Amino acid sequence: MNASLQTASGKRLMVFSGRSNEPLAADIVGLLGIELGKVTLKTFSSGEVYSRFDESIRGADVFIVQPMCANPETGVNANDSLLELMVMVDAAVGSSAHRVIAVTPWYGYSRQDKKSAPREPISARMVARALEATGVDRVLAMDLHAGQLQGFFGIPLDHMTAAGIIGEYFADLDDDLVVVAPDAGRVKLNKQFATQIGAGLAILDKERPQQQVAEINTVIGDVHGKTAIVIDDIIDTAGTLCAAGDALMRAGARRVFAAATHGVFSGPAFERLAASPFERIVVTDTIPLRPGAPDKIEVLSCAPLLADTIYRIFTDDSVSEVFGGKNHTF
Repeated sequence: MNASLQTASGKRLMVFSGRSNEPLAADIVGLLGIELGKVTLKTFSSGEVYSRFDESIRGADVFIVQPMCANPETGVNANDSLLELMVMVDAAVGSSAHRVIAVTPWYGYSRQDKKSAPREPISARMVARALEATGVDRVLAMDLHAGQLQGFFGIPLDHMTAAGIIGEYFADLDDDLVVVAPDAGRVKLNKQFATQIGAGLAILDKERPQQQVAEINTVIGDVHGKTAIVIDDIIDTAGTLCAAGDALMRAGARRVFAAATHGVFSGPAFERLAASPFERIVVTDTIPLRPGAPDKIEVLSCAPLLADTIYRIFTDDSVSEVFGGKNHTF
């Protein structure tokens, strides 16, 4: 198997992986029918990150798969992953790649997308500017936390969504379903999702008295005797999600499920979810699942979606056709 895909005109596609989620990158290249490109990555004893491409990438479209997340197995944290992506981009630009595309389905710092208090940074914008300054030509992201993140870039950003993957999973549930939006900001997306699987819609009245703390006061909509599915983009410490599950059970839901694109699962998330009323928590593999996950967590692969999108970018084909034009769900 070759390490690159080449067209009749000589155009080449090469895919490389950072250390944040190499299994996802390996699945992607398997679907493309090529091998991962060879690259040396390491962290010096001083903590500095090093990158070197071990084969020629001159004139190639170089796709670097690197979600901005931690990976305990490779010893990188979220900040390492971001910096490693940047040094890989810089190395690719300096090695005369034709185009350099960052495939970062989990976009780090995405929740810091606005000022919520005086003297705060807008870190998501800073990350976008840093990637542009490093020389990346294009960015692939999946289910961004907020629509305005697209406006932080002056380069093309292809936005993908896992709504179809998750929708197919729940479409076979032979129950009276209701999709639950965890807050008002997710109503539009969750309404589209509910229409996709033929379910009703409910909304949770959520307040955040402080960061990473959520209080659910009211369930708006009829969930009594129904199977409720809480859909969000991120599950982090799972405090919000578990509060939602408890509120839905108090409101009379018969069964509760949860789904999100990005399973961050930091801090006490696993312990909370194991003790929660959720029968199943469904996420995708944008972020590798760290050890110790409870059995009720199920991971769906987004590699086919990413492989299709990467090939379409390489061949200058339409990305939005993959989603029927519904990949901007904000």
